[in-house]
Amino acid sequence: MVKAFRVWSFVLMMAVAAVLSVFQVLPVAQADGEGEQVYVIPVESTVERGMAAFLNRTTSEAVENGADHVIFEIDTPGGRVDAANEIAQILQDLDVPNTAFITSQALSAGSYIALNTDQIYMKPQATMGASGVINSDGTAADKKAQSAWISAMVAAAESTGRDPIYARAMADESVDLPEYGAGEGAYLTLGPSDAVEVGYAEGIVEDRTELLSKLNLTDATVVEKEPTAAENLARFLTNPVVIPILLSVASLGLVVELYSPGFGIPGTMGLLSLVLFFYGHIVAGLAGYEAIILLVLGIGLIVAEFFLPGGIAGIAGIVAVVASLMLSSADMGHMAMSIGIALLVTIVVSVILFKTMGLERGFFRHIILTDSTSSEKGYVSQTNRLELIGLEGTTLTPLRPSGTAEFDDERLDVVSEGGFIGVSERVKVVKTEGTRIVVRQMKKNDEEEVQ
Repeated sequence: MVKAFRVWSFVLMMAVAAVLSVFQVLPVAQADGEGEQVYVIPVESTVERGMAAFLNRTTSEAVENGADHVIFEIDTPGGRVDAANEIAQILQDLDVPNTAFITSQALSAGSYIALNTDQIYMKPQATMGASGVINSDGTAADKKAQSAWISAMVAAAESTGRDPIYARAMADESVDLPEYGAGEGAYLTLGPSDAVEVGYAEGIVEDRTELLSKLNLTDATVVEKEPTAAENLARFLTNPVVIPILLSVASLGLVVELYSPGFGIPGTMGLLSLVLFFYGHIVAGLAGYEAIILLVLGIGLIVAEFFLPGGIAGIAGIVAVVASLMLSSADMGHMAMSIGIALLVTIVVSVILFKTMGLERGFFRHIILTDSTSSEKGYVSQTNRLELIGLEGTTLTPLRPSGTAEFDDERLDVVSEGGFIGVSERVKVVKTEGTRIVVRQMKKNDEEEVQ
């Protein structure tokens, strides 16, 4: 089984490595042109750490290649606060002139990202705002988190010379701006005209061509950057909804594999889920090699627990695996919840498998003794010698109350009924209970039993 495990693991790792290597070499679209160079970087879908890793890579590339301008085409409903903060830091550190082009919506974290750019342009149907911070379950965040987020929104507006009252109204529903639809429990959302009026947008454009004209970059070389397939995969794998699913599949696959002969589909799925989890988090910049080392160490200790007594190796292995998952997470609370979900699913399935299959299949059959001795198989634990009852013999040792007596040239260990019987006394077997032979002293003159 160990040999099969190694073969399957090698094949699995090679296949994943080959696929992921292909993902890294997709082409990048580039328009011909002369003179200035403009990088166009999309900010689309949910804001998460995978997006931050993508923007960090593409902005660094733009700086290295001497880009004259960077345009961020924004269409996002928002996302994680920690990812938005990381992206904001990337934009603040960017020395290249840059513009946010809101093509559809820049809501929640999207509006925060837009406010950290040098200037903002919007399509006629675009919107920005509605930036209240909420928990992953849709409930309002605590006051501390809300206060920090409101301060971040205000600081972003002030850093680019915009009136902070509107940024505050986007994140604080108590700010009253009725002329723009804010107040009475509603967050501020600005359309293109309102955004231009309050100084949050420099203009309204129909498309990228018109935007380049507004920026005096009509003749510039346009380099369009898109996430590689690997980065898209990483963004998917680090999605808060996907993480508990991956962990559940990983734990389920490995548990089911314990009940399966050899190493097959369940184990392969479990290992693949773990590989995908850590791959996505490494690409997103969430996990380092220390997390991988802890994972491998933890799995090794858990396997060793099957062969070592005491339980220490198993406990240490579980701690190491959990620590590796925590080190790979941007949100300890969400990771703890994901681990809890995976643990609950695993326990339920383990109970079902134990009741339906027992421990006589798969890996357990190699480490758990299930054979038993029974009389049906010809095993007899002890013989009750009923044929001895009534036999008379002589004590060879004193009975206090146990000792040795001889019956028809056979020495037997016997016990008296309770009293002392001396050496060379005549005794009679009155009862046998397995290996226990009970004797009674007889009279010497007429060999009658003592009354």
